Amino acid sequence: MKPKYKRVIIKLSGEALAGSAGHGIDTPTVQAICSQIKEVFDLGVEIAIVVGGGNFWRGRSGEGMDKSTADYMGMLATCINALGLQDVLEEMEVPVRVQTAIEMKQIAEPYIRRKAVRHLEKRRVVIFACGTGNPFFTTDTTAALRAAEIDAEIILLAKSIDAVYDSDPLTNSEAIRYSELSYIDVLNQGLKVMDSTATSLCMDNHIPILVFGLNEPKNILRAIMGEKIGTIIQEV
Repeated sequence: MKPKYKRVIIKLSGEALAGSAGHGIDTPTVQAICSQIKEVFDLGVEIAIVVGGGNFWRGRSGEGMDKSTADYMGMLATCINALGLQDVLEEMEVPVRVQTAIEMKQIAEPYIRRKAVRHLEKRRVVIFACGTGNPFFTTDTTAALRAAEIDAEIILLAKSIDAVYDSDPLTNSEAIRYSELSYIDVLNQGLKVMDSTATSLCMDNHIPILVFGLNEPKNILRAIMGEKIGTIIQEV
C-alpha cells in the first residue's frame, strides 16, 4: 500500500519525550518515537516535526514572571528537544535539519520557508524549534503556521490519549470519544485539542488535524497510511 500523505507535520509535545519520568528526555522513549518516524520516512513521506518544550518548561510555569520572558524560556526548551530528536534520528541514518525561529546559528539553521521546503524535497526531515519566535503563541499554533507555509497535507497531533473526548477520560469513565469533528465543533465546545488560534488557522487554511495516541508503537505509520485511528478534525 502507498502512504495516503506525501508531506506531513508531526506535532510532538515535550511531555511525549519524557516517558514515564514526566520530565527531561527519556532516551528509550525518544528512540521508540524516532523508530516510527524512520519507518514512515523510508516510505518516501516528507516529514516536518514541530516539538514542544513542556518536559523542561512551559510558559505558564513562570508564575509571577513576565509572560514574554516565560514564553521565551519555553522556546529555548523546544530547541533542547529538537537537538535530542535530531541526534537520535541521525543515529538511525535519517538526514535531519533543525530550523529555529530564534536565530542561534551555532547549533541550528534559522527558519527560512524556502530552505525548509528544499530540505523536504531533498529527503531530509526538518525539525522546527523555538515555536513561532514570538511570545503569546503556542507550539500548536506553530504547527498550524508551518503546515500552511510548507503546504503540508495534514497535521498529525500525537498525544498521550488515543483520541479527542468531550471530557477527560482518565477522570470520567463516561467521557464520549469522537471519531470525527469539524473545526467549529472544536471551537464551540472548547475541546482541549489545540488552542483556538491554532484551530482557527487550520480552519482558514483547510488543514486537517489527526489526533491520536503515541503509546501504540505503529500509530504514526497507521496514520500515514490513512487508517481510521484517533479523531480527525476537518471541514464537514
